[in-house]
Formats: sequence, C-alpha cells, structure tokens
Amino acid sequence: MALFGALFLALLAGAHAEFPGCKIRVTSKALELVKQEGLRFLEQELETITIPDLRGKEGHFYYNISEVKVTELQLTSSELDFQPQQELMLQITNASLGLRFRRQLLYWFFYDGGYINASAEGVSIRTGLELSRDPAGRMKVSNVSCQASVSRMHAAFGGTFKKVYDFLSTFITSGMRFLLNQQICPVLYHAGTVLLNSLLDTVPVRSSVDELVGIDYSLMKDPVASTSNLDMDFRGAFFPLTERNWSLPNRAVEPQLQEEERMVYVAFSEFFFDSAMESYFRAGALQLLLVGDKSPAVIDSPLKLELRVLAPPRCTIKPSGTTISVTASVTIALVPPDQPEVQLSSMTMDARLSAKMALRGKALRTQLDLRRFRIYSNHSALESLALIPLQAPLKTMLQIGVMPMLNERTWRGVQIPLPEGINFVHEVVTNHAGFLTIGADLHFAKGLREVIEKNRPADVRASTAPTPSTAAV
Repeated sequence: MALFGALFLALLAGAHAEFPGCKIRVTSKALELVKQEGLRFLEQELETITIPDLRGKEGHFYYNISEVKVTELQLTSSELDFQPQQELMLQITNASLGLRFRRQLLYWFFYDGGYINASAEGVSIRTGLELSRDPAGRMKVSNVSCQASVSRMHAAFGGTFKKVYDFLSTFITSGMRFLLNQQICPVLYHAGTVLLNSLLDTVPVRSSVDELVGIDYSLMKDPVASTSNLDMDFRGAFFPLTERNWSLPNRAVEPQLQEEERMVYVAFSEFFFDSAMESYFRAGALQLLLVGDKSPAVIDSPLKLELRVLAPPRCTIKPSGTTISVTASVTIALVPPDQPEVQLSSMTMDARLSAKMALRGKALRTQLDLRRFRIYSNHSALESLALIPLQAPLKTMLQIGVMPMLNERTWRGVQIPLPEGINFVHEVVTNHAGFLTIGADLHFAKGLREVIEKNRPADVRASTAPTPSTAAV
C-alpha cells in the first residue's frame, strides 16, 4: 500500500507541475565564441591586479618593491567546458604576465632606484562558475571556484647594485610570486559574482512588451548542465499590465530540445502564444473599427466594419505550420454620404491565420496571413446565404485594412531572454507537434566590457572577494 500511495503522490505532483513556455539550450558549439569574448574581458580584469608593496631587510640591505602593475597578459592555452556539477569551467595553462615595478635599494649610505620589467610565467588558472536561479527568477552566478598558480618569475635587474640584485633576485621574485598568487582569485571572484551578474541583470525577467501587456521570463528552476549543453527553462508567459497577478494555466505540451548542431536553440510552446493573445484580449485590444471605400461592382456606398473578437484566439503548432484561430463578431453597415448609416448585418466570423515566426537580433517576430474565413448569421441560414455577396468586399477590407495593422505590431516582436549585446544570427525555424524550435548562432553586437561598464555596479571588490586562501601557491 505504501508503494501505491507514493506512486499516487508522484502522479499527483506531476499533474500539477507547470511546464515551461520557453526553453533555451546553449550548446558546446557556442563555447569557442563565448571563450574568445570572455578571455578578452578576463585579460582586462587581470590587468587591474594591484599587488602590495614588497619591502624588507637582508643584512645591511633595505629593499622596497612598489608600484607593481600588470602590463600585458598572454593566454596561450585555454579551454571552456560545460560540467554537470559546476556549469562552466575555464582552464588556462602556461599563460604569462608582463609586469613593471619600481625598485628601491639602500645599502649603508648608498641608494639605487628605478623601474624594472619582469614576467610571471607558467601561470595556471582553473575557475568554475556555478549558475543558479535567484528568488526573483533571474539567473545568477552564485559561486566562483578558483585555483591559480604562478610557477616562476624573472626580473631583469640592473643598475649600480646589479650584483646585489642578482643575489637578492630569487628572494624578491619569490615574494612577488606569492603576492601575485594571492591576487588572481579575488579578481576572478569579483569578475564572476559582481561584473558578470551585472551582465545577467540585463536579461528581462518581468518586463513590459508595450503599453498593454508584459511578459514573464522567470526561470522555473536552476540551469541544468551536461557535458555538451546548458538548458534553461523559462515560464514564458504574457500578462495584462492591468492584471499583473493574472496567470493563464499552461495545458500545452512541454517543448523539447534534442538538437545540438547550432550554438543555441530556443523552443516555444503553444502556451507562449496563447498567453500573449489572451493577455491582449483581456486588455481590450482585440477590437477594431474600419470604414472602407465603396465597391461599385456590389454596393455604391462605403462600408463600415466593426470587428470584435469574442474569445481569446488560440494557436495550433503542427509540423506542417502554425495557425491562429479567431472567432469574432462582425457588424457591417453602409455609410452613405450625408445620410445616417444603415446596418446591413451582424454576423459571426471564423478566421484562420497562418503564422510564420522569425528571430531577428533578440526579437521573436511574427508574420500573419489570412488563409480562410467564413461568415454566418447569428439568426438564420437564409440570412447566411444573403451574406455571400459581402464576402468579397469583406475579405478585401480585412486584407487591406486589418492585416497590415496586425503585422505592424507582431513584426515589432518581443524580446527573448538574452543579455544585452548578444544577438541571434542564421536562425532556422522548425515546427513540431505543439511547439516550435529555432536554432541559431550567437553574435556579440557589443563586447562584454562595453556592456558591463555600462551596467557596472559600485565597486564592492573588498566586500565580495574571498580570502586569498583560494589561490594555490
């Protein structure tokens, strides 16, 4: 009985589980591009390393090494991979740092000083980014692991006390290597938990689409990594701005992502589009009043068309295509010049629109086309027959007057959850039963540095960096 009870509870929990309306998969194909952009950013961050002054005494010699600055960074070998436990792991080996510092030496009454170029070689860095969902549903870098080491340093000492410096160089460079080791991981921790999170803050979570509706892109759970991809489940639900707590139940099938050939894949279920249309319906946007030109072949006065959608339209996605079903009331009246209007009929219209989706930049756009419709009377079959002469002018009015206005709005599109500065290119749309997928490649329209500097928070490095014990000396 206990087994059956547990099975029943599992089925009950599954019945109430909400499926995502939008999924995004980043594949290993994207990692090389992300690594190139990330390394440029990392080089600039490591060049901000500040190393404390190194001063001390050996016998009668007093030395002071100060104003240490990183002048260049050369990353000869690096790998960026997905890892199931850590999400993203970056490993850098055999890198080198160029340094410049000021030397000061006092021996009895003799003083020597100047600037020296040095190099840190055999630099190895292994750092992992752990991604998670925060309470607001936003993706965050929740933890940064780091191991860093510098295997050797070389400094070209010269000047009056060159032989003395040669004697002390091993001691001085060992001290500098220790201090440099201590500084690498705090810089990477700050870059991950502060700067990269400022980039992730540019991903929309709950935002306005226009003056009527908004969209909820909150993560439903923590991102899930495998060795070949990173999957993210978003709620993907629209809502009227006047009813921010309203939510359409998701009864659509769960979108599936199986492909891994492109850099990124996005999947949208029928629920995604249904919630958009129901939100606009609840906002009172699905009604229209048009006055057309006269049609001499049928009638000699202009027609007035009042169209009001009776129920939220519904989306159907099949491998053969995507259609939108609409039921609306149509009131048609003649508007003779300088005379009272004459109502011709009140009828019901069932229309079916084809919808073609496209991804441009980071906006999902839709192109609608009126495929077929039928009109019928709400009163009698005889009146329905009488409406047949109106079908041609009505279709013309819909094609010329209504569809361009709809497409002007739907082609503006809605942003998908991507950080600022990153766009999709070379997209391919594929329809499935109940959902569609879009495979694409990534393009950095802006560099990480540019976006992060624009959204950079106050520098809180001192309060966020862990103790230097995370560095492997």
